[in-house]
Amino acid sequence: MGTGSALAVYQKCQCDAPRGDGDEGATVGTVGYGPGVSHEVATDDELDTRLKAYEGRPAAVARPGKDPVNAAMIRHWCEAMGDTNPAYSGPDAMAPPTMLQAWTMSGLTAQPGRAHAYDELLGLLDEAGCTSVVATDCEQEYLRPLRPGDEITFDSVIESVSERKTTKLGTGYFVTTRTDIHVGPDLAGTHRFRILKYTPARREAGQQRPDSDRQPQPDSDQQPRPDGDRKQRPTRPRPVVNRDNAGFWEGVRHRRLLIQRCTACGTLRHPWLPGCNACGGPDWDTVEACGEGTVYSYVVMHHPPFPAFDPPYAVGLIELSEGVRMIGNVLGVPYDKVRIGLPVRLEFHQYDEELVLPVWRARDAEEAVA
Repeated sequence: MGTGSALAVYQKCQCDAPRGDGDEGATVGTVGYGPGVSHEVATDDELDTRLKAYEGRPAAVARPGKDPVNAAMIRHWCEAMGDTNPAYSGPDAMAPPTMLQAWTMSGLTAQPGRAHAYDELLGLLDEAGCTSVVATDCEQEYLRPLRPGDEITFDSVIESVSERKTTKLGTGYFVTTRTDIHVGPDLAGTHRFRILKYTPARREAGQQRPDSDRQPQPDSDQQPRPDGDRKQRPTRPRPVVNRDNAGFWEGVRHRRLLIQRCTACGTLRHPWLPGCNACGGPDWDTVEACGEGTVYSYVVMHHPPFPAFDPPYAVGLIELSEGVRMIGNVLGVPYDKVRIGLPVRLEFHQYDEELVLPVWRARDAEEAVA
């Protein structure tokens, strides 16, 4: 969020979890949705009816926000997002609308959390075999600005439970919760959050995972095994390419790091967006990055493990010489030697026959070799 009429914004973040409407037969089993109570479920219709009974019941314990809306959190948010909109600073400042959920978060200390009804619903789905979960999308609606000093209250309800759905991940149920955020009697905004609780799809014997028909080429930074052979890793996940960022990934494929530039005001931006977040202009061209940068921030990934990666490894937020920032692996130094301000240089790494990714190699390592 950056410019224009921030109050009129309606944000919907839709992930790529594919959906379908087909059923895969009846579920038969024993499920429980109350302490010490279990029920035989013979058909999907009976389970659907029991799940629907949770609609309208509390999903979280209603309570006030842990902190009033405040300038410090707004400043930290804007710095992290690179958002310089003047509406978010000064004596008449408002909070960025997309901070809506931030004011409801409890932090890491013990706080009242999910309502008993929501725990019952998830338990019912678990015992029906829907033991996996993935967040699919969220929607936010903004009705009035939040300003420093506002004290919010919020409540959350189970808005809907879908009928049984079949997706590529498996078969299960979409559960939508709705959180209403108030300032006094006024509704300031609404946050809807949707998850899929599902039974993972079973692969037939001999069925391959996506892209598993292509053997990955060894990474230049892989460590050899004691017997001298290199590990064979599963194929790396593919980036999500859409109409907004297709040009970026086409450039990467040709080993060019392209940055969007607004043709109206000249502002550079990354990640790629359909419009300028400084002036709102829709037209743009690109400039090619020189490939020099520094580590602006970083994390060291230890957990959870993923088969395509060998933790621990460093992931950096790299500030390019051109001023934009992007995320990538930091190579050439041990993970515990990565530091803020470390000079890095762009490389393009060929992970397999199809996948090329930009990575960042520490210049200190290059200079040491030279």
